[in-house]
Amino acid sequence: MVKYKVTGMSCAACSARVEKAVSSLSGVDECSVNLLTGDMTVEGGASPDEVITAVRKAGYGAYQADQSVRPAEVKEKDSETAALLKRFIISLIILAPLMYVSMGHMMFSWPLPPFLADNHVAMGLIQMILTAAVMVINRKFFISGISGLFHGAPNMDTLVSLGSGASFIYSTVMLFIMTDAVMKGDSERTMSCMNELYFEGAAMILVLITLGKTLEAYSKGKTTNALKGLSKLMPDTAHIIRDGNEVTVGVSELKAGDIFVVYPGEKIPTDGVIIEGACSVDESSLTGESVPANKKENDAVTGATINKTGFVKCRATAVGEDTALSRIMKAVSDAASSKAPIAKAADKVSGVFVPVIMVIALITTVIWLIIGRGTGFALARGISVLVISCPCALGLATPVAVMVGSGVGARNNILFKTAAALEATGKVKTVVFDKTGTLTKGRPHVTDIIPYSTDKDALLCLAASLESKSEHPFAYAITEAANEKRLELYDCAEFENIPGKGLCGKINGKTAHGGNAIYVSKFCELPADIPAEKLADEGKTPLYFEYGGEFIGVIAAADEIKEDSAFAVSELKKLGIETVMLTGDNERTAKAVGQKLGITRVEASVLPEQKEAIIKELCEKNKTAMVGDGINDAPALTAADIGIAIGAGTDIAVDSAEVVLMKSSAADAATSIRLSKKTLKNIYENLFWAFIYNAVCIPIAAGAFVGLGLTLNPMIASAAMSLSSFCVVCNALRLNLFKANKYENKPEQKEEIKEMKKTLFIEGMMCMHCEARVKKALEALDGVDSADVSHEKGTAILTLSAEIPDEKLKAAVEEQGYKVTKIE
Repeated sequence: MVKYKVTGMSCAACSARVEKAVSSLSGVDECSVNLLTGDMTVEGGASPDEVITAVRKAGYGAYQADQSVRPAEVKEKDSETAALLKRFIISLIILAPLMYVSMGHMMFSWPLPPFLADNHVAMGLIQMILTAAVMVINRKFFISGISGLFHGAPNMDTLVSLGSGASFIYSTVMLFIMTDAVMKGDSERTMSCMNELYFEGAAMILVLITLGKTLEAYSKGKTTNALKGLSKLMPDTAHIIRDGNEVTVGVSELKAGDIFVVYPGEKIPTDGVIIEGACSVDESSLTGESVPANKKENDAVTGATINKTGFVKCRATAVGEDTALSRIMKAVSDAASSKAPIAKAADKVSGVFVPVIMVIALITTVIWLIIGRGTGFALARGISVLVISCPCALGLATPVAVMVGSGVGARNNILFKTAAALEATGKVKTVVFDKTGTLTKGRPHVTDIIPYSTDKDALLCLAASLESKSEHPFAYAITEAANEKRLELYDCAEFENIPGKGLCGKINGKTAHGGNAIYVSKFCELPADIPAEKLADEGKTPLYFEYGGEFIGVIAAADEIKEDSAFAVSELKKLGIETVMLTGDNERTAKAVGQKLGITRVEASVLPEQKEAIIKELCEKNKTAMVGDGINDAPALTAADIGIAIGAGTDIAVDSAEVVLMKSSAADAATSIRLSKKTLKNIYENLFWAFIYNAVCIPIAAGAFVGLGLTLNPMIASAAMSLSSFCVVCNALRLNLFKANKYENKPEQKEEIKEMKKTLFIEGMMCMHCEARVKKALEALDGVDSADVSHEKGTAILTLSAEIPDEKLKAAVEEQGYKVTKIE
């Protein structure tokens, strides 16, 4: 997929024209043009030169876009708004005297200057000059409109330029006729011609539509607030090490492999790995996780996150467009730039809208002339039809809602990869959860050790020796339990993993097997008194082990259910969505977990290869979403109508999922569906308004209801058209009011621990290096939980978990070469 920027588009007719021109090229499989962002995505084998040439032939400009999203790009709409506002203000200043001269003295009997009183030719000339000035200032309408007409692609600017131009030309002709009447002393004819001047209408159309464009551009700018917010997260500078010295440079100068340092309170400038030190990092701006993550040497850190405590030295692993923040921004931008299937009907109408309106306006004018209502009346009706018609409202109905919906999702740590995914998620009727790591924490622990022909430690040691080569979460639980008891494990040879069943290997020359009851019973006889049902009813998974053909016991493990999993299921039920849980656990264990969560349908003892088949079966009945980790569940995520990857953090490149939940919260799956439903509803509202507006206003403008006294003059028509697009954009902005239903964890009240604090007043600290040295020295002392050091204030505020003598604190600081003057 190649991305382009298209310039010169003013309405939905333009985007439809560009899409048609590029789609007709040989080798183009799919072309999508977004009017809101000016983006065009092209899939297929056509070269960029061919695509750009096709766009230019259609009457527009194009260039291949940078695949990354830069902060400057999301500010383009702001500069466009400023230019339009300037144009509108200057036009309004010129329009004021024009309206005074043309209508003020006639409607309100306002006095005119002596040189204009009863000088009809002078009044007409002043109106013509002022109108011409407004037309020159707003010449973009005429350049774009006439250019589109000559290229066989009339657009909204064509309608505006025809309406305003026709008023100006007709009024100019009437001015010349009036001049002739004045020369001949025909006062009656002069007054008749004076009443036929529509210069103020020609100017007012342009001014009102410029006002509408300004409001629309301002509102469009608000739709990119999510991207603007993300772009502001990255710091401007970084402290890098060059030739052994610390140098402050712009973030854009960073290169992969550079060594940089981060002080407490600073933002991490780019993605990297810690090579020295340890710190606590606030990643909430990107992942939504409120609890800071502790980082040590060899741990990865992400750009734009905040170093809360600790001084670290890092090596840059990704810079620029390769960072996690840039990838997130690109995902939001790509979703907004793509086209939702629901927009296709509006696009088809937009493609033929302008030519049809031009024909309707011409027929309207001719009919009124035939009826004999006069040239001025007939022309006013035709112009009203031209300027009230609005293809923009149709073209903006879907993309503005998608843009705002994608941004709201990003703010809630939900990324929709495409507009189609945003649309389809709201239509889901069934949600399938993988149990381990999705509804549970994915960190099981050993709950019961039940030996039969040996003791507990021997059973645990043999089981851990066998499980030590497995990567299954239960294997980690067993080996961790053995490590806690400091058991010395045996070597396991000829290890083999049988997916969904168990393990086998050789320990001390004897064959060992572990896994579910059916698998292990093939190699030994299982006792009848194993409390398997009791363990399963408690939500525990019993694992059976045999060694040398003899059954040696059962180890039960349980994976703790996440605090918000039951809340997630209840939220989905409120939306009328069926929930299903897939797990490899035995049926009794699975049903026990399902019962705790409120899930009625549980598919147990499912092998990895069976998940895909179950998903396909569910998809045949209802639109189905699969929620999983995006790695182990990749085939099932791909098979579902909508794949939702959970707990991706900053790794958003989960190919098998259309929706990425950055937090490890199942509740976000319900939030993504609610947001999608709200966005869909907003799109339907926008499309309804756009279609109804045109269906109602065009007949009124054409004079179909003149007999009822209902008509529109061109100025009111242009005001209505200006507000139509603005209303569509404002309606989409209502999506920003969306609030996710948050799980409220109410922990048991614990006994309050009183914190001890001490403040050290220190002389000699000059910079952040000094702060880091003092902080490191103080936090190395037992009993010091944290040290908040400021060289500017000359203080170190300590949080203590135990009493420490002042002399000890003073000595720790003065060993670093600084002087402690007072301790409070």
